Amino acid sequence: MSLWQSYRNLSPRTRMLIGGGVMAYGVFGLWASDKAEETFGFKATEEDKKRLQEAVPKIHMVEREKK
Repeated sequence: MSLWQSYRNLSPRTRMLIGGGVMAYGVFGLWASDKAEETFGFKATEEDKKRLQEAVPKIHMVEREKK
């Protein structure tokens, strides 16, 4: 039996709880990574942000010639 079939055989309430748990885990990971970044001193400085903006390619629109 595949994992997908096993998941589909669970009750709707159980699937909802599993989905909510996965989303809560993701939110916690985003929150914890920001806190860890500040704790370990890996927060980007203004100089880093400026260098990143310079590295991003710029997009220019060019008008097409009409035939």
